[in-house]
Amino acid sequence: MGFTDKHLLGIEPLSPAAISEILDLADSYVDLNRRSNKHSDVLAGLTQINMFFENSTRTQASFELAGKRLGADVMNMAMQASSIKKGETLIDTALTLNAMHPDLLVVRHPQSGAVDLLAQKVNCSVLNAGDGRHEHPTQALLDALTIRRAKGRLHRLSIAICGDIAHSRVARSNIILLGKMENRIRLIAPPPP
Repeated sequence: MGFTDKHLLGIEPLSPAAISEILDLADSYVDLNRRSNKHSDVLAGLTQINMFFENSTRTQASFELAGKRLGADVMNMAMQASSIKKGETLIDTALTLNAMHPDLLVVRHPQSGAVDLLAQKVNCSVLNAGDGRHEHPTQALLDALTIRRAKGRLHRLSIAICGDIAHSRVARSNIILLGKMENRIRLIAPPPP
């Protein structure tokens, strides 16, 4: 088994074998999403808490839907209305959540490294759904799955990434992942101001 980590905080620690294993598993769930009965019990009995300190309609909805389709009990925390607004620290929030014994935290945070800090303070698994300018590993994995499904492979391709590369955590994660899979990467970005 290539992926044995408790958390998914970034692409950097993943080996090519782990990336392929995650993509193989994700690919098997594509069929689940196309069936009339889209439910599985693979996460039955587990609790998933989605903590989005930054707005993201698509990412939060995707994680909520995925958790529910896989059978987890899913809770979305409205961080804009949480005790963070009253001055509670991220560590205080982590300790409070840890007392609830969740199995999985899906976290999106505007500060780089905040997701890693949370992972150090809780007993459950943590998935990084984007942190500051650091990474967005789950989006990179989704992009890799899309490329692999379209091209039939994810090795030794020529791939262009276009946009504001310097400020994009998605581009950063994609560059790391695609590099690990021996692709030739071209970056196309506007000139710096």
